[in-house]
Amino acid sequence: MESVLEVGNLKSNGHYAFATIHQNTVYVSGQFAINPETTEKEFGPIEKETLQALKNVEMIVEAAGSQKEKILRMTLYISDIELWDKVDAVYTEFFGEHKPARTIVPTNELHFGFKIEMDAIAYI
Repeated sequence: MESVLEVGNLKSNGHYAFATIHQNTVYVSGQFAINPETTEKEFGPIEKETLQALKNVEMIVEAAGSQKEKILRMTLYISDIELWDKVDAVYTEFFGEHKPARTIVPTNELHFGFKIEMDAIAYI
């Protein structure tokens, strides 16, 4: 088993890894819209937060030796179900023809006040 603890300038500052790799499967921890270069939280419209979180997932998957086309499953947590159409539009453009299994979980509140958090499972 291996762990991805750093990606870009981001470092795991809690008791977790950005990803754990086991038997050619990559398990990506929940990602927010945090800029991997500046480490700043990228609050903004849901479209902006969604795209940055997706890019972070992609960067972590690549650091683990995989790619976004090998993402098997995504779980998205959103702070308001009314945001779903906007999230889905960004998600669809990001993945194109690739359609990972997906679950959407509406929630009342996310850490730091973000509007979206997502995790992923991919294969190598």
